[in-house]
Amino acid sequence: MKYVVYALLAAAVLMLVAVLVSLSNTDAWYVRQVDLVREPMSYIAGVLLLLSLFVKFRWRWVTVALFALIIVINLWRIWPYTFLAGTQLAYDDGAQAAAATCFTAMSVNVKVENDRYAQIAEQVERIDPDILFLMETDEEWAAQLEPVLAGYEHVDRHPQPHAFGLVFATRLRVIKTNIVENTHRDTPTLYATVQPGSRPVEFIGLHPKPPLPSWDTQMRDENIVKAGVQTPDRLPDAMVMGDFNDVPWSRTTTKFRDTGEWRDPRIGRGTYPTFPASLVAIGWPLDQMMLKGDLELTEFEVLPDNGSDHRALYARVCTP
Repeated sequence: MKYVVYALLAAAVLMLVAVLVSLSNTDAWYVRQVDLVREPMSYIAGVLLLLSLFVKFRWRWVTVALFALIIVINLWRIWPYTFLAGTQLAYDDGAQAAAATCFTAMSVNVKVENDRYAQIAEQVERIDPDILFLMETDEEWAAQLEPVLAGYEHVDRHPQPHAFGLVFATRLRVIKTNIVENTHRDTPTLYATVQPGSRPVEFIGLHPKPPLPSWDTQMRDENIVKAGVQTPDRLPDAMVMGDFNDVPWSRTTTKFRDTGEWRDPRIGRGTYPTFPASLVAIGWPLDQMMLKGDLELTEFEVLPDNGSDHRALYARVCTP
C-alpha cells in the first residue's frame, strides 16, 4: 500500500510541475508537448484524484489538492473549447445557406508510412469534397490516389519522402495556387485562390513540424503565424485547414487566430480530437479548420477512422 501512496504523491507533483512549466514562454519541445495533452492529462488526474480519496494516508488531502489544481489549470486553458463557453463561429441556418454559394472541403493526413490506400480513397470518394487537401503524401501515395485525383479539374502535387508532402485538388475555379516554404525547405505551405461564387476565397493548407526531440517549436510557431497573416492576395474571405501539429488553445494557434482574425468552430462546442485516430476519446485536436471574413459554416465534423493515425476533417462552407 505504501508504494501506491508514494506513486500517487509523486504523480501529482510531477504532473503539477509539468503543467506549471508549460505556462512559461519557451519553445522547448518537451515543455510545449504538455499543451498537446492537457485534455487527456486532466482525465488521468481526475481518475487519480478519485483513487486518492479512497486511499487513507498522511498526505491524502495534499495529493487530492494537487490533482485538483492540475485539472483547474488545464481547464482554464481549454475552457473556450468546451460547450460551456460561447461560440465564435455560428452554424448558418438552412434558409441563408440555400441562397448562398456553398462548397465542401476535406483535409486528410494520410501518414506517409501508412499503406491503407484503399481505405482513404474510399472515404474521399464517399465524402466527395469540392476541395481536398492531403498531407504526408510521398510519390507512392500520389500514385495510389491517382484514380481519386482524376476526378478533380485542378490538382497540385508536391510529394516528399519524409512526411511533409502535400496534394491539393479542387473542382472550384482556380485563380492561382502557390506552394511556399515559409520557414523550412521541407515543410511547404499551400496558398490557393479559388472562386466558388461571385467572390474569390483564399484557401491555406498547412502542415508544420511537430515538437519532437531536436525540433523545438520556434520554426513551427513561426510557420503557423506567418501562414495566417501573410496570405498572398490578402482577401477578406479565407479558409485554413491542415494538421497544425498544435492544439487550438496553445499560445501559437491562439496568436494565429487572433492576429489573423480567424474564427474557430471548436470554440464553444468542444475539442473535436483528431489524433490518435484509434483513441480520439482521450486524444487531442491537432488538425484545424478556421474561417475569416464573411464565410459561413453549415457543417463541421471529424470523420470516422480511415486507417491513418489522424482523423480527417470535413466542412461545408458558404459564401455570401
